[in-house]
Amino acid sequence: MDEPNGIAVPDDPVRAAAQVARRVLPRYAKALNAVRRSALHQPEPPHRPSAPEVTESLTLIWYPDGVVGAPSASVPADARTVLYGCYFQYSPHEAAFVLPASYSTEARALLLQSAVRQLTAQGIGVNFRHAAPAPSRPPGTAAPALGAPPGARQPAARR
Repeated sequence: MDEPNGIAVPDDPVRAAAQVARRVLPRYAKALNAVRRSALHQPEPPHRPSAPEVTESLTLIWYPDGVVGAPSASVPADARTVLYGCYFQYSPHEAAFVLPASYSTEARALLLQSAVRQLTAQGIGVNFRHAAPAPSRPPGTAAPALGAPPGARQPAARR
């Protein structure tokens, strides 16, 4: 049912009140009853369950070569099975769980999405960060000459 529309009323307050009471208020009452009836027959919208409480967390590091990894010391025991199931490999040389860059970009994205979904369902929070860039020399500093002892002064450049 459409909601009540406005009406034109005369300048006389008594006649205007009578028209509002006779024409508008019954429409509002019908509309209110229609809303109440539909609320009784329509179920409540589904509510999403709240996210599980985070008890532990895991930080995945994205390296410049495309490898995604986590130091094994920071991986919770419950997360290791999930990481293995999502094709992460344990690298003893790096003491880390890594998802190799040999997988395609799409495959790595799907594996990471699957791992994050499973870990968060278990209450393990997942953080992502980029690896720290490799330290570089400030501009204008040269590498020491071969054969020169450490701390030896370099000869001044001629102009």
